[in-house]
Amino acid sequence: MAEIPNPGPPSPGQVLVRVLARPIHPGDLLGVRGPAGAAAGRPITPGVEGMGIVEATGSPGDGPPPGTRVAFFPAPGAWGEFVLARTEFVVPVTQDVPAATAALMLVNPLTLGMLMRAVEDALRDGRRTVVQTAAGSSIGTLVNAAAHRHGLRLINLVRDPAGAQRLRTRFPETPVVTTTDQDWPDQVRAAADGDVPVVLDAVGGELTADLVALLADGGTLISYGQLGVGSTALEALPLTRRELTLRGVSVGRWRLLPSEQRAEDVAFATRLARERPELLAVAASYDLGDLAAALDHVARPGKDGTVLLTSPIPE
Repeated sequence: MAEIPNPGPPSPGQVLVRVLARPIHPGDLLGVRGPAGAAAGRPITPGVEGMGIVEATGSPGDGPPPGTRVAFFPAPGAWGEFVLARTEFVVPVTQDVPAATAALMLVNPLTLGMLMRAVEDALRDGRRTVVQTAAGSSIGTLVNAAAHRHGLRLINLVRDPAGAQRLRTRFPETPVVTTTDQDWPDQVRAAADGDVPVVLDAVGGELTADLVALLADGGTLISYGQLGVGSTALEALPLTRRELTLRGVSVGRWRLLPSEQRAEDVAFATRLARERPELLAVAASYDLGDLAAALDHVARPGKDGTVLLTSPIPE
């Protein structure tokens, strides 16, 4: 990651935040692996979410005053020591919410809200079965916790037996299928009584064809990530013949939602951080200067929770 200077003073409608903790999300890694912008000579500081302390405001009374603890999203460049954030995307955080929880309280909960709305839109005729991939991930855990509240009949897919056991222990009433089993599609169909109207997928790649094959006619594949390897040709999928729907969901577009919906989503995220902080699990925290070790941890199989990059609290 190239060295770039700290952002300048905030303009009206912005605050300058000294960042104390920021997560490493899968999408952030594009900034480390050399996206098109970096290749074109425009250094990119990764990160879009985190927590910190307001250092300055663009104008008096513009957003939370200096000294306020805040969470923020979206604010590109969150892996820096300072970040400029629009006031509408900054959320004051009370002292009872730990810094690590505050750093994680927006992106994944907001993604959950977008996914649940997409699922409700896709389910028809009273059918409530949903299959989800990457069920042991941070968002997968949130989906598991939300399934009962939404009346969903959830079936979890994971890659390895260890991850499957962790999920069975945490959510004992929800079926878990390991995709390393040769007959895993048959196990899913049996758990779903042969009817899968919706698949919630964070993996993609070469797994897509198998997931589409699970869907009932008229079903919907909701894609929100690309954790998998390989690819699947769109023309190889029986979309027209079986009247299937492919739908993408990206938290990057959350900022475009109506302000009323965004306010509702932020209120939910804030409640979750206070009432269910265990759902915003941290795998490990590393000093911002120890980026290489943090990235190594992100790549570890069986990682439980999100890796954070931290900076010392100023004296």
